[in-house]
Amino acid sequence: MAIHLGPNRYGKAECRLVAVARDGERHALTDLNVSTRLAGRLDATHLTGDNSDVLPTDTQKNTVYAFARQGIGAIEEFGLALARHFVAGTDAVERAQVHVEAYGWRRLGGHSFARAGDEVRTATLTATAGQAWAVGGLHGLTLLNTTGSEFRGFPRDRYTTLPEASDRILATAVDARWRFASLEVAWDAAFEQIRGHLIAAFAETYSRSLQQTLYAMGERVLTHVPEVAEVRLALPNRHHFLVDLSPFGLDNPDAVYFAADRPYGLIEGTVQRDDAPPPGLAWDLGAA
Repeated sequence: MAIHLGPNRYGKAECRLVAVARDGERHALTDLNVSTRLAGRLDATHLTGDNSDVLPTDTQKNTVYAFARQGIGAIEEFGLALARHFVAGTDAVERAQVHVEAYGWRRLGGHSFARAGDEVRTATLTATAGQAWAVGGLHGLTLLNTTGSEFRGFPRDRYTTLPEASDRILATAVDARWRFASLEVAWDAAFEQIRGHLIAAFAETYSRSLQQTLYAMGERVLTHVPEVAEVRLALPNRHHFLVDLSPFGLDNPDAVYFAADRPYGLIEGTVQRDDAPPPGLAWDLGAA
């Protein structure tokens, strides 16, 4: 029986990092969660326990903090600098990927802040010796339309109990990732544009299905932000069910709902340009 080692990688997961830039009485706060993944000629450590090519994960963690001391800037720039460093600095490492989550804080004063909800900005940067790829993203962006949505005309079988809805609440928590066609991007400005177009498409689309809304969101981003090659979206359908108040002698003219957290429908899809460059290692560190 033939057995061989398949694709593999290793790294340091979830290095929590808070950086404070102190400029007089007005401070700036950056709150990140950084994960590193390295891959390459690492067969020996798996097959014989030879660690001569294994850059310790503790070293990777220390590198994240040391690079933060030199300045973070846009999270895409920070992740790209780290990924390129790991490829250049360790001979056996042929591919490096850095995933960054940025947590928002709302300013209350010169040096006081409040956490800005559940939304998280993300970036995944992948590098080899001669090439690099960037994927931006966000998750936890909660959106809701109180009308302008329906769900009708679906097939029915013996197990179908769902009634058709001609007017319903549509709610989701957006998980979006977008692949950039190049690295010549104004990262922070692009993020704000993309986020704005995702929100606008959700709000302005009359939705006959959450799938239709998903496509409208991706299409709008690609139409307005030429730097983006493709958008991947995962949209949980946060169901809202009308409460039956008739046992209490009350009507309920689409006024009171039960917000169910689970189970939920999960709609996933990709929208991409026909002329998009190949993804390379942008999505999967995998094998070169």
